[in-house]
Amino acid sequence: MAATLLKVSGLKVAYGGIQAVKGVDLEVREGELVTLIGSNGAGKTTTMKAITGTLGLNAGDIQYLGKSIRGQGPWDLVRQGLAMVPEGRGVFARMTIMENLQMGAYVRSDTAAIAADADKVFTIFPRLKERKDQLAGTMSGGEQQMLAMGRALMSRPKVLLLDEPSMGLSPIMVDKIFEVVRDVYAQGVTILLVEQNASRALAVANRAYVMDSGLITMGGDAREMLKDPKVRAAYLGE
Repeated sequence: MAATLLKVSGLKVAYGGIQAVKGVDLEVREGELVTLIGSNGAGKTTTMKAITGTLGLNAGDIQYLGKSIRGQGPWDLVRQGLAMVPEGRGVFARMTIMENLQMGAYVRSDTAAIAADADKVFTIFPRLKERKDQLAGTMSGGEQQMLAMGRALMSRPKVLLLDEPSMGLSPIMVDKIFEVVRDVYAQGVTILLVEQNASRALAVANRAYVMDSGLITMGGDAREMLKDPKVRAAYLGE
């Protein structure tokens, strides 16, 4: 069995007096694409923020590469190979596409390899190459999502966390984003994907967890869950 890269144990997170995450356990093994699905407000994004150090924990632990990363900041985790594409994209609006990509590589000093990786990003996202000198804030939502994913890839992550990458995008752009998720995974990047579009997420993942009201309520093979009547009724509108 492949090594466990990321392990979340008994995770509890509260803010504003609300217990948003109530004791979550999940793991992501090397070479996996794992998805976390659930309705809006289930605690998925809060879990991702806790994993990447942007929210503190009330209880539990997060282990990455076999060591606890509780209390470490996002910048430390990026250096260790744990990168996140946040919900809402979070691009630097007043910087160009190229400058955004360079910011993604801020933990690196291998100039020639950084340039080569930027070229790889432009191969994945030709639209970004055409507009590399354009300010990120003037791009469409779909283009900004491409840029946010490209920026995260510039840090050469071992584990890439994607938080709601298809949110608010047109159907054509959703197709493109999921195509890219498959391509990035095929290149050997381990992925944890949070996604409201449950059918698309389950179709692309190896394993899945269902989250409801701050708890994991189900976990298993993604394709099997895609066929599960309870999952289909609750999350696929059937």
